[in-house]
Amino acid sequence: MTQTDTNQQVAASQSVGIGERKRYHALNAELNLYDKDGKLQLDKDIAARDAYLADEVLPKLKQFDSVEDRLNWLIEQHYYEQEVFDAYPKDFLNRVYQRAHDLPHEFESFLGAMKFFRSYALKTFDGTEYLETFPDRVVATALTLARGDQQWALRYVEEILSGRFQPATPTFLNAGKAQRGEFVSCFLQRLEDNLESIAQGASNALQLSKRGGGVATLLTNLREVGAPIKKIENQASGVVPVMKIFEDIFSYANQLGARQGAGAVYLHAHHPDILRFLDTKRENADEKTRIKTLALGVVIPDITFELARDNKPMVLFSPYDVLREYGVPLSDLGVTAHYDELVANPNIRKSEISARAFFTTLAELQFESGYPYVLFEDTVNKAHQLDGYINMSNLCSEILQRNSASTFAEDGSYAHMGEDISCNLGSLNIAKAMESDDLGETVATAIRALTAVSDITNIASAPSVAHGNATSHAVGLGQMNLHGYLASQHIHYGSEEGLDFTDIYFMTMAYHAVKASTSIAKERGERFDGFETSKYATGEYFDYYLNRDLQPKTAKVRKLFDAHQLPTHEDWATLREEVQRYGMYNAYLQAVPPTGSISYINHSTSSIHPVAAQIEIRKEGKLGRVYYAAPHLADDTAEYFQDAYELGYEKIIDTYAAATPHVDQGLSLTLFFTDEANTRDINRAQIYAWKKGIKTLYYVRLRQPALMGTEVAGCVSCAL
Repeated sequence: MTQTDTNQQVAASQSVGIGERKRYHALNAELNLYDKDGKLQLDKDIAARDAYLADEVLPKLKQFDSVEDRLNWLIEQHYYEQEVFDAYPKDFLNRVYQRAHDLPHEFESFLGAMKFFRSYALKTFDGTEYLETFPDRVVATALTLARGDQQWALRYVEEILSGRFQPATPTFLNAGKAQRGEFVSCFLQRLEDNLESIAQGASNALQLSKRGGGVATLLTNLREVGAPIKKIENQASGVVPVMKIFEDIFSYANQLGARQGAGAVYLHAHHPDILRFLDTKRENADEKTRIKTLALGVVIPDITFELARDNKPMVLFSPYDVLREYGVPLSDLGVTAHYDELVANPNIRKSEISARAFFTTLAELQFESGYPYVLFEDTVNKAHQLDGYINMSNLCSEILQRNSASTFAEDGSYAHMGEDISCNLGSLNIAKAMESDDLGETVATAIRALTAVSDITNIASAPSVAHGNATSHAVGLGQMNLHGYLASQHIHYGSEEGLDFTDIYFMTMAYHAVKASTSIAKERGERFDGFETSKYATGEYFDYYLNRDLQPKTAKVRKLFDAHQLPTHEDWATLREEVQRYGMYNAYLQAVPPTGSISYINHSTSSIHPVAAQIEIRKEGKLGRVYYAAPHLADDTAEYFQDAYELGYEKIIDTYAAATPHVDQGLSLTLFFTDEANTRDINRAQIYAWKKGIKTLYYVRLRQPALMGTEVAGCVSCAL
């Protein structure tokens, strides 16, 4: 088998006319125009795809006489990791490549093809030749994750090439390559109130950013401006100088220039530096304090909303004093539960700001910049299934895991190794998953693949992150293409049927994910650290499902699930027994990131968001504007693609609220507003989200009239 035979789509593209081959950009632009009958010209994008493959890809695709010749050359020239391929016999390598190239696959858009070959496909070091087609990249990924297991390698190939499962960008980009970064999307770390912790956090940020991950850092425990140092008053500089350090780190370190460094910092709303923290994002901030590229996140407890509702001041508490009074850092205390005690304690320095003014400031900044992200502290921790406290999230606000503090010796070495967080992500395409013969097998394969990412990842240069990953085996199975699937079934996003489908689909995902993790625990005889005290072990987790209706409420959604066996009360009861007997391998199982690049190559609408436009406009470097039609968009589905700005925040929040009870971590939720919105609208949306049980809020997007339909750059680590 020659490489020329390996991609039917590339071969087919040779039939495109010579004149047309030079016009893929112009053809793609016609996608944004209706024909003389007022119909969408979706065929123009397919023509653009074919022209791009014929003109830009096929002539630059390096040819080999056989699979063996190709692999030998790639390994000898240090393009592929020899250890990955040495784990399999030659006859299996021939078989798995043959299987991959026999499976039907084609890019369904010009942008999908271009994204893959520009961003994922292996190229020669000088960039002049392509060394992989899409099936080749899939096989390299599957072989890497299967680690010598032929059965799982074949299953990974089937699931990825079918479009049902798509590994996150760092995994899909790097797997099998000799010159690579890590397979992990992002990391979370906490800082304690000492220079040793800050220094180690800075080192972690450098090392992790170098390897291609985005890094979120918790600042809540750092003492405020004017706090004492060695009992000398008015010495501490507060959190802003530390923010500047981390911003410089991320601008300096990136993954071989392939991905820009990206970082976020989180601060509790009741930290005395909260307004200084927020002011760093103001457009007129002093250059000495202004934060340009670092993302900001605010942790807000229930009490803050209650104070604003009652028009009372919110009291800010010195983390320096809280630690000394309680022996517990502010980040782990739970401010709502202890608020009155903290207010009454004369040994804790405090200040006051207006709660309503605080929320107004949040809305103003979100109006200006889209930041800060918001984490609803009490909502998150009430839903948490494990011991330990959740006090921060990541760059895209979907990772919600416990962490623990590290302590340091005088020489800066670890006296006690705490646990920080590694995000091992990948997503299912809802439309393709619903076409599968066995949803449970699809989920089990995805969980196994993500577990392999966790097992393989051991970043020694960030010890607390490596330790946390090794003890939790945490993964985050995401979802994408909800809007596309609903539209394909003639269901409006946010409608009764849309919410019904979202609820039942995510319930089914939860069942199969827990079952898959239990299967791994049984097979390996190993549980995640802390399983015995979790709500999984006590059985409390399962009460929700044993005491609710498990069937769809609407006739249309019942019909959609006719081909799938939904878990019954008996299934949940049996699963509870299995979990209590064997445990679970993964401490966390689901997280729904925003998804970006992987949505394009998988031809999916992003995450579970509604589309921002029926025809999305992107700016792609020197190529300029590129047009992308919403997946499943057609003349008969167009009415079901009302865009996110026009839908209104209620339907988006309602959809996320339907999924949230079934997702053990978070869901990256962006709020969209038209150009007529004001800060009061943003405040109302925040309150609505809090009341609906939403865990986190990601960006706030305002449609600018001059940029209607244009995508604004999103999270570079988890917008996968």
